[in-house]
Amino acid sequence: MPLVEMTDLVKHFPVNEGTLLKRTVGQVHAVDGVSLTLRQGETLGLVGETGCGKSTLARCLAGLHPVTSGRIVFAGRDITNLSRKAMRPVRREVQMIFQDPYGSLNPRRRVGSIIADPLVIHKIPGDRRKAVQDLMERVGLNPEHYNRFPAEFSGGQRQRIGVARALALRPKLIICDEPVSALDVSIQAQILNLLKDLQDEFGLTYLFIAHDLQVVRHVSDRIAVMYLGKIAELAPDLYEHPLHPYTNALLSATAVADPDARRRRIILRGDVPSPIAPPSGCRFHPRCPKARELCAQQEPRLEGNSHQFSCHFPVRPGGSL
Repeated sequence: MPLVEMTDLVKHFPVNEGTLLKRTVGQVHAVDGVSLTLRQGETLGLVGETGCGKSTLARCLAGLHPVTSGRIVFAGRDITNLSRKAMRPVRREVQMIFQDPYGSLNPRRRVGSIIADPLVIHKIPGDRRKAVQDLMERVGLNPEHYNRFPAEFSGGQRQRIGVARALALRPKLIICDEPVSALDVSIQAQILNLLKDLQDEFGLTYLFIAHDLQVVRHVSDRIAVMYLGKIAELAPDLYEHPLHPYTNALLSATAVADPDARRRRIILRGDVPSPIAPPSGCRFHPRCPKARELCAQQEPRLEGNSHQFSCHFPVRPGGSL
């Protein structure tokens, strides 16, 4: 049984006009019919441009946003429309690591109490100070720094505090919302290695959101590419055989650590359409170099088995158009 199953998940945000008498004039189609499965113990990478709906999808999964429609099943239980009280035990199983390691920590509180918050909120019995210090040691922090404030730590150390807090309740799923994008490259590697070690030790499942395609390639078992609220492609070997033109364009813009490597850069025309008024048919067709009349008229379905893609005219083998 998969750990998480999201079926036709939709999240729209109303667009209001006016200050006193607010009138709804439209909707932001942040997530628009996404179906994804997370297997126990795997890392699913989620990539895409800013504003494509990655973080909204993650927050819906964590129960931070109510969904507009669709279904979320976690560990065999439908959690889509649970009440706040009924959702409480589920929150122990689903934790988040946020992008900004400083903004996600209260600067006026000591790190010991920050890490202990999940234990206090969920009334976990036992010696909390010892439990927190054990967590700090496990993530590579000095347990003696229990009483320090977040400002006394470096960026990488602050993210380790966030990891320790997420790990406190021994969750099944940790949502990593761009956890290394605000860190130096050398520190990124340390945090990624830490996450991998913790996954092996505790059998964790990760939903790993990032902009850096090389980071996602390093940590993920499967990778999903999102564009304008929809999944464009999902595969374990995405980098070797991209089939969606958008994925192909993304990969062509990725830096390669080889001065002799030659890669043809694919330049997409136009800007990303507004999520308030998404285009008809395929969401990508206004910018796609392979678009035809069918693409504007009929929305492609996400098809395939281990390698899924939603495109009427996929990229030929070798990445050529």
